[in-house]
This record gives sequence, C-alpha cells and structure tokens, in this order.
Amino acid sequence: MKRFFLLSMLLAIAGVAAAQRDTALFKRIVPDSGRLHMNMDAVYNRPFIQAGKLPATLGGYVEANSAYFSENGVSEGLSFQLPRLTLFVASTIRRRIKFLSEIELEEGGREINIEFASVDVELDPLLNLRGGIIMNPIGAFNQNHDGPKWEFISRPMAATTIIPATWSTVGFGVFGKYAQDNWVWAYEAYLSNGFDDKIINNNQNRTWMPAAKANAERFEESFNGAPLVTAKGAVRHRRFGEIGVSWMGGAYNKYREDGIDLDQKRRVDFLALDYNNRLAKWNTAITGEWVWAFIDVPPTYTQQYGRRQQGGFIDLVQPVIQQAMLGWNQASVNIALRGEYADYNVGRFTETGGNIYDQVTAIVPGISFRPSGQTVLRANYRYEWHRDLLGNPAKKIAGFQFGISTYF
Repeated sequence: MKRFFLLSMLLAIAGVAAAQRDTALFKRIVPDSGRLHMNMDAVYNRPFIQAGKLPATLGGYVEANSAYFSENGVSEGLSFQLPRLTLFVASTIRRRIKFLSEIELEEGGREINIEFASVDVELDPLLNLRGGIIMNPIGAFNQNHDGPKWEFISRPMAATTIIPATWSTVGFGVFGKYAQDNWVWAYEAYLSNGFDDKIINNNQNRTWMPAAKANAERFEESFNGAPLVTAKGAVRHRRFGEIGVSWMGGAYNKYREDGIDLDQKRRVDFLALDYNNRLAKWNTAITGEWVWAFIDVPPTYTQQYGRRQQGGFIDLVQPVIQQAMLGWNQASVNIALRGEYADYNVGRFTETGGNIYDQVTAIVPGISFRPSGQTVLRANYRYEWHRDLLGNPAKKIAGFQFGISTYF
C-alpha cells in the first residue's frame, strides 16, 4: 500500500508537470547557465515547476533503457528496464531557509528510496548549515548523478561498486562557496551515520561496499555509535574547469556494546579526485574521477577480501552537430567515449608474491541526440573484461544499450 501511494503521488505530480504547457498557473524554473556551477550545486541545479503561489517547486527525471548483452558469445536476448523514476520537491521555507527532497523508485518500483531530504540554513555564502538525509560528497558522481546529464546508460563502475552508488545517510554539516573573478572555491564537511560490517560480511564473499546500502537502519541510528566523516574541497576556473578532492572515513564494525569492548575499531576510508571541464575551442566535455578505498579487514579473513580497492572513469563527449533539428531549436548530436576500471583487491598473495586480480575494465563508445539540454536519447556499445582473483583469462561481456532519460 505504501508503494502504491508513493507511485500514485509521483504519477500525479508528473501529470501536473505536463499540464504546465497549457496553463499560466505553472512556471518552469530553469537553472541559470551563465553562472559557474559546481558539482556541489547539482542538488539545486535542476529544472523545477512552480505552480502558482504553491510554496513548493516540483521536478524529477525518468530513465528507460533496453539492452542486448552476450557473455563469451552466449546471450540471453533483448531486455527492457525502467531503472529509476525520481521526484524532486523543493521549498523556500523562509528567506535563506530551504528544503529539498529526492525520492527515487528503482527497478520498476521494487525499491523506494529517499536519497536526499535536507534543510539548508544560509548564514553566509561561506557558512551554511545542512541537516537531514544528505548525499555524502565523496567524488563527483555521487552528487551529480542525474541520468539526463550523462551520455552513458550505465553508471560508472567505480562510482557504484567502490563508492556505493548515490550513497546517502542521515547527518549534519556545513558548506560554503567563495567566488572572485573567474574563480570559485567551495567546501563541504559532514558528520553522519556510516557503514556497517556487511561490507565484508555479505553473500559476495568479498569486500563489497554496495552491501552497506541494504542497511536501512542507518537512517534511524548509527551501527556502532561512531560518526562517518566526509569532507570535500573543490576549486573551479571558468577556463580550466573544476577539480575536487574528497575524503570519507570512519569505523564500520561494532567494536563496543553496552560498555564492553568486542573488537578493535576497524576503519574504512575513501579518497577521491574528480575533474570536469568543457574546452571552449571545441566544446568538448571532459569528466573524470578516481577513488581509492582502504579497508581494515580482520586478519582472520582470507586474502580474497580486499584490503585496498581503486578505480575510476574518464568520459569524453564531443558535439558534432548543434543546430535546429526536427522542430527543436537547440538540438545536438554528440559522440562519446568512456573508459573505466575497477580493482576490488589491490595487492599480492602472501604465499607466492603474485598479483591479486579481481578486476574489471570496460570501454564504452556511444552516440546521443539531445532535442534540448534536459532530454537525451542515447545508444552505447559496452565491452567489459572481467578477471577473477587468480588472474585467469578474462571473461568478456559485450552488448548494446539504447535508452532515453529526461527531466520532467
């Protein structure tokens, strides 16, 4: 019943949004493209609908895809997916007091998640308070993940399996920005509930960060009473782009209960670098991110549980046609290329000194058509090489993906 209610609410709001073309009661709020936006601004840098004097603005996006993949020449055929439907609700409660929520239905409604729901209190451009369900700013993709912004259907491996995709939890912190001439500097710092021991105690029999997302209790209480600390600093230049450095870390095990020590504190720490820019001369968009993870795995666990992980991606997107097409005034055709890599067990075997593998490499060329900046039709060809723990010959997975993603 809960899922039916939320789905009905989403569909009703989507219908209201569509009706805005036919009535003056609705006004579309489009982000200002002339400002120097950063990844930290992505949470508000979205199109919204203002309905008359309603104190809230509404928006959202949807993705629909099809895929045909084969593994070592064997295919299960063509399949179709609706991976996510997301609703935004924002409100300016009072001057310099804002609220924004992001509710996502995944896998056709099988999962319903509140990815973001925070109150921002603006004291000064350099000092703002944020509390609620926050999206921890580790890397750039975790903050700036909306489907219509990307030319690629699959999300980057490192940003979904080393950093759990759209990792969010309950917390509180501060953020701020300072701009001068062509430069903008920004920071964020939060304390929040953190990971649990499912990152090593899971059905994957490996160190697997996404397993922590299954713990819905992190939205109610901390697993071990130790806060997860997240901090990010970024700088952007109008010509040279944005570079960000972020760190997130804290204890993941239950080391104490009822005042009794059960184990030593065992930490998980992430360090990430991200960069994005658009080259003015060719209008080429460059986006990249690299992350390192360090996990204090108990010595009783075998070497198949990675103590270190690393990975990243780089995207190149080149517009080849930008003109009025098919009745759309600002349409574009783009070609794109992504290279990505994830190593889930960085190190060597103690007994032999040989390299531990457990790696995935992928290359993804693609082409996209944008009738506007808010809608993308995209086609990708994805080729992956999977190497197991012992480094046996790579398992090869390849396939075509087609899809559409749009804000509404």
